[in-house]
Amino acid sequence: MLRKMFVIFGVSDILWMVFAVSQAFKVDMFPNEYKIFAQIGDSVSLTCSATGCESPSFSWRTQIDSPLNGKVKNEGTTSMLIMDPVSFGNEHQYLCTVTCKDMKREKAIRVEIYSFSKDPEIRLSSPPEVGKPVTVTCSVPDVYPFERLEIELLKSNRSMKVQEFLEPSEKKAQETKSLEVTFSPTDEDIGKALVCQATLHIYDDDSPPKERKTMKELEVYISPKDTAISVNPSTRLQEGDSVTMTCTSAGLPAPRILWSKKLDNGNLQLLSENATLTLISMRAEDSGIYVCEGDNPVGKDRKEVKLIVQEKNFTVEISPGPQIAAQIGHSVVLTCDVRDCESPSFSWRTQIDSPLNGKVRREGSKSTLTLSPVSVENEHFYLCTVMCGQKKLEKGIQVKPYSFPSDPEIEMSGPLVSGNPVTVSCKVPNVYPFDRLEIELFKGESIMMNKVFSKDVSKKALETKSLEKTFIPTAEDTGNVLVCLARLPIDEMEFEPKQRQSTQTLYVNVAPRDTTISVSPSSILEEGSSVNMTCSSNGLPAPKILWSRQLSNGDLQPISENETLTFMSTKMEDSGIYVCEGINQVGISRKEVKLIIQGREGNKDYFSPELLVLYCAFFLIIPAIGMIIYFARKANMTGSYSLVEA
Repeated sequence: MLRKMFVIFGVSDILWMVFAVSQAFKVDMFPNEYKIFAQIGDSVSLTCSATGCESPSFSWRTQIDSPLNGKVKNEGTTSMLIMDPVSFGNEHQYLCTVTCKDMKREKAIRVEIYSFSKDPEIRLSSPPEVGKPVTVTCSVPDVYPFERLEIELLKSNRSMKVQEFLEPSEKKAQETKSLEVTFSPTDEDIGKALVCQATLHIYDDDSPPKERKTMKELEVYISPKDTAISVNPSTRLQEGDSVTMTCTSAGLPAPRILWSKKLDNGNLQLLSENATLTLISMRAEDSGIYVCEGDNPVGKDRKEVKLIVQEKNFTVEISPGPQIAAQIGHSVVLTCDVRDCESPSFSWRTQIDSPLNGKVRREGSKSTLTLSPVSVENEHFYLCTVMCGQKKLEKGIQVKPYSFPSDPEIEMSGPLVSGNPVTVSCKVPNVYPFDRLEIELFKGESIMMNKVFSKDVSKKALETKSLEKTFIPTAEDTGNVLVCLARLPIDEMEFEPKQRQSTQTLYVNVAPRDTTISVSPSSILEEGSSVNMTCSSNGLPAPKILWSRQLSNGDLQPISENETLTFMSTKMEDSGIYVCEGINQVGISRKEVKLIIQGREGNKDYFSPELLVLYCAFFLIIPAIGMIIYFARKANMTGSYSLVEA
C-alpha cells in the first residue's frame, strides 16, 4: 500500500514539474506586430526570443516554404533573421519555430514590401514662357506598390491635377509613375512655386500615409521684345566724330545684349556684349548696319541701325527749316548756305523735277530761291544741290502752301421768323488745302453741325467751302449767338491763326397774333354817345396798329394808327364795320368790330324856316371841319400830306 502511494505521488510530481515547465516556456517576436512594412533596399531584422527554456532550438521558414532571402543568426535564447537588403523575395509571412525539449512554439509576422525612397521629380517640356503652353511632368521614381500611389500637382496652394494609379501591377517591380499637366503661364505666375506631392497609402488602418514632396519655383520667361536703339548724337556723322549707341530689350530673364556689325556677306561680326556701344574717331569705313540683339533662353529680338560716316568736308544748311508753311499770295525766301567751301556752285530743283516757279539769286556762299507770290504750284520738296570740287551735297525743304485769309461768312436764306424753316450757310472763302478744313456751327453752347472735307487729289486750287444747316427758329432763340468756327490744322503755321470764327446774334421775328379789340362802353350806342375802341396785337417786333373802316365795296379806309380809336359824339352814319390790323415785317393780324349807332327815341322832324337856314349852315360847316380833321389825321399817319394831291 505504501509502495503504491509512493508511485502515485511520484507520478504526480513529474506531471506537476512538466506542467510548470510548460507554463514558463514562451516565444516572443520583435517587432511586436503582426505585420511590418519594409522598404526595398533597407535592412530589416526579425528577432525571435524564447523564455523559460535554457537551450531552445530555432528554425525560420515562410508560410509557403519559399526561400528566406535572409541570414539567420542564433545567440542563446534569441534568433535573428536579417534581411539586408530587403527585396521582393522578402514579402512573406515569416514563422519562427522554437523547440524546447519535447515542446514546440511558433510565432508569425507578416513582412509587406514597399518602395518610396525618392522625392518626386518636376520636369518642364520647355522653359516656361508667358502665353505659350508648357507641359509639367511630375514623376515618382521606383515606387511599389504603385496602385496605392496618389500624385497631386499644385501651383502655389492651388491644385492643378490629382491622379491615382488604381490598376494593380501584373508583376512585382519598382516603377516610375508620373502626372502631366499642360498650361500657359501668365505674368501672374512669376515667382509662384510648383509643388509635386506624392502619397503612398501602404497602411490598412488609419495610420498616416507616406508622403514626399518636391517644390520648384516657377521661373516664367518672357521672350525678348521691344528692342530699341538710341543713337547719340546722330546716325549721320563726320569723320573723327564719336557716337554712342544704347540698346534696350525687355524680357524675363533680362535679355543679354549683343552688338554686332553686319558684313558685306550678311554675316554678323560680334563687337560687344554691353548694352552701350561707343565708337570713337570714326572713319568712313565705319559706315554700315549695326545690329543689337536681345537674347535670353526663350528667344531673340533684333534691331538694326544704319550709321553713315561722311568724309569731313563742307556743310550745307537750308533755311528757314526742313519744312515751311507758306501763305498763298505772300513771298517766301529759301536760303541755301554753304560753309567750308571757297567756290561752291549751286543748283535748285524740285524732287519731281517740275518747274521751280521762283527766282534764284547767288550771294557769295549763299543761294536764295524766292517764291513770290506763293501759289499752289509751289507745293514741292525743293532741293538745293551744292558742288564743291568733286564733292556734292544736297539739302531739302518742304514748302506747303496754304490759304486761310479771312473769317467765315454767315448767311441766312431769309429773315428769321418763328416757326418758319431757315437755312444758315457758313462759308470759308479761298481756303487751301481744304482736305484739312473742318467747319463747326454752334448755336449758343450747343453744336448744330460739323463738317470735315475729304481730299480731292485732282484739284489744286483755292476754293470756298461751306456748311449749310436748316433749322426752325423759335422766339426763345432771340439773343442766342450763331458761331461759325473754321479750323485749318497746319502745324508749321507760326503767324497765321489755325482757326477763324464769325458770330451773328439771332433776332427771331414773330408774326402778329392774338389781335384783340375792346370797346367801351359798348358796340351798340345811341346817337351822340362817345365810344373808345382799343386794339392790341402781339408780335416781334411789336406790331404797328392801323384802324380802318370797311366801305360798302369791301375796301378799307384807313382812319388812325393809334391803338385807341375814339368817337366823342357818334352819329348814325358812324355805324359800320371797323377793322384793326397788327402789322410788322413778317405778317398781319386782323380783327374787326361792328359799331351800331341808334337814333334817339321821341325826336320828330320839324323845321321852321329859321331852323332850316340854321341846319343848312350847320351841314355846310360840319363836312368842312370833318374834312380838315380827316386830312389832318391822315397827315399825322403818313408824316406829310398834300392838299393838292387830296
